[in-house]
Amino acid sequence: MRLRRSARSVLLAVSLLSVGAPEGTAAGIPDVPPQVPAAARARIQPVTEHPSLAVKVAGAPFVARREVFEFLLDHPDFATHVTRALKLARYKIWRTPGGLGIDDGWGTVGTFETVWAGTGLRVMYARGAYQHKILPDIQGQAVVMIDYGTEAMTGGRSQINTAISGYVKLDSRLLSVASRLASSVARAKGEKEARKLAELFAETTSAIETDPAGVFEKVRRRPDVPPTELEAFRRLLNLPRAAH
Repeated sequence: MRLRRSARSVLLAVSLLSVGAPEGTAAGIPDVPPQVPAAARARIQPVTEHPSLAVKVAGAPFVARREVFEFLLDHPDFATHVTRALKLARYKIWRTPGGLGIDDGWGTVGTFETVWAGTGLRVMYARGAYQHKILPDIQGQAVVMIDYGTEAMTGGRSQINTAISGYVKLDSRLLSVASRLASSVARAKGEKEARKLAELFAETTSAIETDPAGVFEKVRRRPDVPPTELEAFRRLLNLPRAAH
């Protein structure tokens, strides 16, 4: 089972990271929203204008407190403590002197940063590599844009509608010929991963809505959870301080 999963991971990573965009497909590349300012746009343009792969999917609407959703978006290292405490995801994000490190738990590691955070939009840039014991590292860059809108509901909650755009650009085109044969596989995989990210938002915020005290306690017990963000999370959930 482990061998089969490893083989699938290699094939999917090669498909995602090495797919070469055929000429004339620019019309299918998702647009960068006009509100992204010039400095942030220049930071991501090398990836978004000529990606090896670009996808955009709409997530299913979900109900949550907007401020909780945005807190998790803006504190991704803390958010991974929440998702791991709930056993919803295995990837890790942590702070380093040069930004945020990320490890997806399946061989992809790298660094990323939020290059723009505005009303209803987050834009993130990442550089990383897929590492495997046999294959050479597959290195590249990625941009993820999380575009969302909210509709107010009762009890301080909102219906949140998300659209996620992802762009991947390889540093090398050595596999570009073979990858074109797998372009449909790569696109399907990219869309699946984007939907999984949208589902993760929904599952995490739903768990917090259902049992805020229980979720907080699970997170509090985790080793190395950042105390400043933990306290901010407690206040956001309107929970009392734990008795000492």
